[in-house]
Amino acid sequence: MTQLALILVLLAALAHATWNFLLKRATNQEVFTWWLRLGIGVLLFPLAIALLWQQHSFTYLDICFILGRALLETIYFMFLGRSYANGELSLTYPVARGVGPALAPVLGVLVLHETVAPQAIAGIMCVVLGIYTLYWWGRLPQILADPFKFLRERGTRYALLTGMVIAVYSVWDKVAVAEVNPFLYMYLFSLASGIIFTPYVIKRYGWRVTLTEWRIDFKGIIACAILSFLAYGMILTALQFSRVSYIAPAREISIVVGALLGIIVLKERFGKGRLIGSCLIVTGLALIAVAP
Repeated sequence: MTQLALILVLLAALAHATWNFLLKRATNQEVFTWWLRLGIGVLLFPLAIALLWQQHSFTYLDICFILGRALLETIYFMFLGRSYANGELSLTYPVARGVGPALAPVLGVLVLHETVAPQAIAGIMCVVLGIYTLYWWGRLPQILADPFKFLRERGTRYALLTGMVIAVYSVWDKVAVAEVNPFLYMYLFSLASGIIFTPYVIKRYGWRVTLTEWRIDFKGIIACAILSFLAYGMILTALQFSRVSYIAPAREISIVVGALLGIIVLKERFGKGRLIGSCLIVTGLALIAVAP
């Protein structure tokens, strides 16, 4: 991984963990994510106009990439909001972000025919091991007694589904950014996903709840809109000149930040397992960063 890609990934990880922390603190996570999508559409409209001017035209394939990604984004935020509504940030965030890097390199090799250096493979394994150490530490007796107990936890189920969507869209985005400017691509699929999400939110919660969420959390919504756009925009830029097999696991350094925010600010439980898991993630990131 190049130095520029590493810098982009680290900055993106910090921004990503921060906006996920703000989402966790929201009154209604699903409505919050809907406002977040629409916020991106409004706040970054001037940037989109400038980027559209440079793009000149769209092919049928470009439009398919944007609409397909909008659908994946809608599903992602539905699962993410529900995982936070039903579980602790310092557990659901690592699980959601952990499944992605476990599957993305496999998809990168199978779908994009990427090659992964042995050193990077070791780094990916460290990241994944660290993520699952965060979650499983201290719960081994429960797991052995009832291996499928964690699947009955609503927060965990939605976190796993979120991670699966992350793996799919990581590969999808790698192909898409070769055709469309990364920031324009993200703006368009974010806006489209907000529009797609609208009927579901209004039908389930009604206008009173949605407007109340805006009044209560509008500062957080605005901050999340900007941070989420910048975070993934930097990842999409890094994907233009680095392998998805490296970028997807490396960006999960945000898990350490997310776990710390959950522990320090939200006063969630802290233990040796979460410290060890965080150290493994950092070690894995270092191995990936220096891989050829």
